[in-house]
Amino acid sequence: MAIGLSEEHEALRESVTGWAERNIPAELLRSGPEADAGERPAFWSGLAEQGLLGLHLPEEYGGSGYGLLEAAVAVEALAERMAPGPYVPTVLAAAVVHASKQHALLSGLADGTLTGAVALGSALTGERAADGSLVVSGTAEPVLGGAMADILVLPVSTGDGEEWIALDASAATVTAVRSLDITRSVAKVEVAAAAVPAERVLDGVEGPDVLNLAAILLGAEAAGLASWCVRAASDYAKVREQFGRPIGQFQGIKHKLSRMLVALEQARATVWDATRAEGRELEYAAAIAGVMAPDAAVQCAKDAIQTFGGIGYTFEHDAHLYYRRALTLRALLGPSAEWAASVTALALQGVTREMEIDLPEGAEELRTSIRAEIAELAKLEGQEQKRALATQGFVMSHLAKPWGRAAKPLEQVLIQQELKAAKVKLPQMIIGAWVVPSIATYGTPEQQERFLPKTLSGEMIWCQLFSEPGAGSDLANVQMKAEKVEGGWRLNGQKIWTSVAHVAEWGICIARTDPSKPKHDGITYFLVDMKGAGVTVRPLTEMTGENLFNEVFLDDVFVPDDLVVGEVDNGWRVARNTLSNERVSLSSGSGGTGSSVSDLLGLTSRLGRELTPVEAVELAGVICEGHSINALSLRVTLKQLAGGEPGADASVRKLLSTSHAQHVSETAVGLLGAQAVVAADMKLGDAGYWNRAVLATRAMTIYGGTTEVQLNIIGERMLGLPRDPEPGR
Repeated sequence: MAIGLSEEHEALRESVTGWAERNIPAELLRSGPEADAGERPAFWSGLAEQGLLGLHLPEEYGGSGYGLLEAAVAVEALAERMAPGPYVPTVLAAAVVHASKQHALLSGLADGTLTGAVALGSALTGERAADGSLVVSGTAEPVLGGAMADILVLPVSTGDGEEWIALDASAATVTAVRSLDITRSVAKVEVAAAAVPAERVLDGVEGPDVLNLAAILLGAEAAGLASWCVRAASDYAKVREQFGRPIGQFQGIKHKLSRMLVALEQARATVWDATRAEGRELEYAAAIAGVMAPDAAVQCAKDAIQTFGGIGYTFEHDAHLYYRRALTLRALLGPSAEWAASVTALALQGVTREMEIDLPEGAEELRTSIRAEIAELAKLEGQEQKRALATQGFVMSHLAKPWGRAAKPLEQVLIQQELKAAKVKLPQMIIGAWVVPSIATYGTPEQQERFLPKTLSGEMIWCQLFSEPGAGSDLANVQMKAEKVEGGWRLNGQKIWTSVAHVAEWGICIARTDPSKPKHDGITYFLVDMKGAGVTVRPLTEMTGENLFNEVFLDDVFVPDDLVVGEVDNGWRVARNTLSNERVSLSSGSGGTGSSVSDLLGLTSRLGRELTPVEAVELAGVICEGHSINALSLRVTLKQLAGGEPGADASVRKLLSTSHAQHVSETAVGLLGAQAVVAADMKLGDAGYWNRAVLATRAMTIYGGTTEVQLNIIGERMLGLPRDPEPGR
């Protein structure tokens, strides 16, 4: 998935990609930066004819009338091709000039007759003349694309503070500097008492505005670089063989590539969200993109070179070009630690980013109907309200009637919003939320009537009897035996890591009914009475000292035939439904994993001291991660609302969510310092609360599929890497 989500954005991306493949030959990348000679690349006029220079500019000034998001889509696509020349510097310069409302230069920047460049740092000073002009002197460096620019957008320190100017390059001495990025040069700009007329002073533009735009557009370019690295390295890993098999089959490589994809999708999501933000939220979102996107590009480029091995280190391979540009982008934007400090400062000031959904036409009419229904439910209390929610299909609205409402994604989102607005809480089903879809899909009418109403209302507690001592995440390797007897089955074996089994009334259980079949076959899905004869539950004391998990022993437990869900020997299909069922949902900010960023910020405020620079960076890390999870969640929802598949966003979000609460709690314990020696007891104040959290969250990257299994899934399903070989092969 690219930065843009809509069909229009995908079409734009495909168009730009196709144009770039036809017009930017691979050999051009190795010819050195044409900017050193002051010549525009041969494809420059083509860029202008395609309208790619002015996507984000108003039509009355020669642009296409779109916005920053469309520009980011094009920037990302051209970065994958490593487009040389002044494209990104010119797009950035036009964005800054447009922000100033000084529009005289925009038509030239949009039609390609002018090129631009922006200095993100300088030592220029200026004095105001009587006619409102500025007399400017000093040096600005490094300026990306400066050697080829006709218009230089520069910051100037004056007696009134910092101002920005659009200076004709002919009024300055511009010297190309040999660049680490050999496909695009930087320059040193020297100005000696140059007169800048008032109409070239960019009123209303401030340093943070320029940095926000730079973080977005250079962040989009960083995402494009990372995208090429992920794709190229994955393609190579599928065909390059070592030790008799493709290197992509080795988990070390598979997990490296999967983590590259995770970093890429985080970068895309944060840049995408920054293009949508305004005001203080824009500053916050852009700072997060400034942390994540350049680092993602550098890390993906490094890991791509590692994957390519020796050939990746040579000058003949393209990988070093992407690494060079990624390093250059990060250097131009400034250290990640500075962006991180901005993120932390804004967050501690209470600035955050609400993930708003732009709903399609017709949504308000549907909302009105839903709101009226929920208003009636809000009048009820206690169990009566919970039963009514279940009866009217609000609890799992995506299910078919009568258990749900057959709600499409839009209706699901509106239901969530209106329930929250009315302060109506859905029943807590816990494991029942996984049980209901499987019984609703594969259960008999009798099973559905018996179990679903009370489960949906939260009155029936379930547990999941899947994992075994020898088959944790490898559920298809279950060994529990189910023997056919008159009227039903006898189950014998042990299950482990079973949450809430000590209080559950019923359990969903998979057992092997035909050991002669392949491991994914010969498994049957049973409903087990947890209070029945032969069921023994022994609580497991976790590292927190609590007892959520249990081991369960089934000794000659009789399960009647009418409690088999689905077909005998085809239970794996039902179990897959249990494990994979997921409805449209909006992130709560913690990924559903426990302690949240808001909890951590509350602790930080209570510390009563300034954070050290290292602590500020660490805090920003979890803030950025939480924000990226929320942005990924919103992207998944928007894709579903549009009728599409969520793609990599959903898998990446799931992986990040499992470890996010760990990172939150670990950061909290680090901030507490020596205070964090007290017992892991929530009654003992902040230290006790966070010590319990740091212990409890260790489970989150284990249950529900370990991090390592999730990385395998991403590598195999998202990147198409070869599956792990079967044992013994």
